[in-house]
Amino acid sequence: MIKVYEYAKCTTCKNAIAFLEQNKIKYQKIAIVETPPSIKELKAASAFLKSENLSFKKLFNTSGLVYKELKLSEKFEKGLSEEAGLKLLSENGKLVKRPFVILEDKSILVGFKKDEWKKAFGV
Repeated sequence: MIKVYEYAKCTTCKNAIAFLEQNKIKYQKIAIVETPPSIKELKAASAFLKSENLSFKKLFNTSGLVYKELKLSEKFEKGLSEEAGLKLLSENGKLVKRPFVILEDKSILVGFKKDEWKKAFGV
């Protein structure tokens, strides 16, 4: 089953859910603030990103208030370790770029870009 970690007040998440509904794609909706992705899921997501030549930083909601309050931009500049970063993400769902989607093949989608989603879901 496709897991969609989302924040109900987020317009991007609403658009993503609407896309899934319109295309009759079954999914499990998980409130990201109350239930952030687990360390295991985040490690798998990070590994997937590496396979796509992307950094685990893509998992972060870099425009969010919590990201700014924790001065994570500075911490990344100083070399925030993946382990420390994933721990932060697993403890605070507002830090996670949303929607955060785990597909059945264990690949991930972070954020909502309609063209990427069309390709990922074959619609």
